[in-house]
Amino acid sequence: MTVNSLLKLAHAIDRLNERIGVLAVWAVFVSCMVSAGNAMIRYSLDTSSNAWLELQWYLFAVTVMLGASYVLKLNEHVRVDVLYGGRSGITKARIDLFGMIFFLMPGALLMVWMSWPWFVDAYVQNEMSSNAGGLVRWPIKLTMPVGFALLSLQGVSEIIKRVAFLRGEYQMDLHYERPLQ
Repeated sequence: MTVNSLLKLAHAIDRLNERIGVLAVWAVFVSCMVSAGNAMIRYSLDTSSNAWLELQWYLFAVTVMLGASYVLKLNEHVRVDVLYGGRSGITKARIDLFGMIFFLMPGALLMVWMSWPWFVDAYVQNEMSSNAGGLVRWPIKLTMPVGFALLSLQGVSEIIKRVAFLRGEYQMDLHYERPLQ
């Protein structure tokens, strides 16, 4: 494959994760609305349901699992400032490439491999929450293998872009704003 075709693949992965990242952002908003609504009903009508509480947890899982790949795409992921901060763009790209190849990709792919049977088992058994009025569990368990698969895909995209950057065939912003302490 040529560099241009690999970069097209990387940008297609970026677009996919941007679209799914929007779902993660909306999950935060919906979770806040569910939480507020549940609290108002609980205090005003003295009633509630475990389903509402579990829905909040499910939406948080959607936020984390489907939002991780989007955060990586935005270059806003957690990193070790001692190694990264104050380095040149080329050094940052090399550090990123090393971390992605030796840590991100093996870890994310291992999690896809390990979480898939966990989801399938829940799906086959139509696993339900043990709480009264709780929700079915398999849909939320699906977010784990899907989330790590999306993270792996975004890792491939980032590796392609950094290799092209190091070869001088792609310009990218490796600016990293150190978090306030």
